Amino acid sequence: MTTPRARPQAGAVRLGPRSLAALCLVSAVGVAGFGWPLFADPTSQVAAHAQDAPWLFAGLLVLLVAVVTATISESGLGPKAVAMLGVLAATGAALRPIGAGTAGIEPMFFLMVLSGRVLGPGFGFVLGSVTMFSSALLTGGVGPWLPFQMLAMGWFTMGAGLLPGPDRLRGRGELALLAAYGFCAAFAYGTVMNLAGWPFMDALASNVAFDPHADVPANLARFLAYCLATSLGWDLGRAVVTVVLTLTLGATLLKALRRATRRAAFETPVTFEPR
Repeated sequence: MTTPRARPQAGAVRLGPRSLAALCLVSAVGVAGFGWPLFADPTSQVAAHAQDAPWLFAGLLVLLVAVVTATISESGLGPKAVAMLGVLAATGAALRPIGAGTAGIEPMFFLMVLSGRVLGPGFGFVLGSVTMFSSALLTGGVGPWLPFQMLAMGWFTMGAGLLPGPDRLRGRGELALLAAYGFCAAFAYGTVMNLAGWPFMDALASNVAFDPHADVPANLARFLAYCLATSLGWDLGRAVVTVVLTLTLGATLLKALRRATRRAAFETPVTFEPR
């Protein structure tokens, strides 16, 4: 007679060598996709075909995000982790239309921060990307900007899983850390997303538009002015909402997520030993 004995496992998705390499690859392409206007030469073919760049990078990013998802799945995304991913992605997608982005009221970011913290960076990246894709289908927000949103949200959620002290820091200290991260990351998300659309403004329409003939410092100054003029209020609202929800509801949700993770025992190998 034998009895099963499970060995505990820390996270839902482990970042093995292949998944880590794929994640670094898609992140590198994402950095190029967001930041090419600041580094492309005005006479280069990239700048000459700037109007085609969103579609080029969109297709490439979607393919690479799919590669990362498939690789992480191959390395340990089991049925229970898939179920958890579906529940959290559906919840995040349902939260997004509540404020519809009005004045930065986006409670979805609060859920992404806590989920990434509990379930780790690998799960966080997949969750952020899938949640943004699902919410775009729900709200009709599918367009050339969607791959950039998926990648930025994947980074946003993954960053929460990379915060220090997941096994030691608890209570008010952990909530303060998550609130500080959510505040800074909310601005970072808005700034990164501004890069996706800023280069395609008409330079004649505004003095904050991207100028392909200007040097990098001049364009950085233009971009900073563009962010202050167009998205500061939205980013501030998103950051404040994330901080408030984290401090008020964070302890309860963290406890629920950790309890669900312990009970799920993602991909726990079962061995049989004589009793």
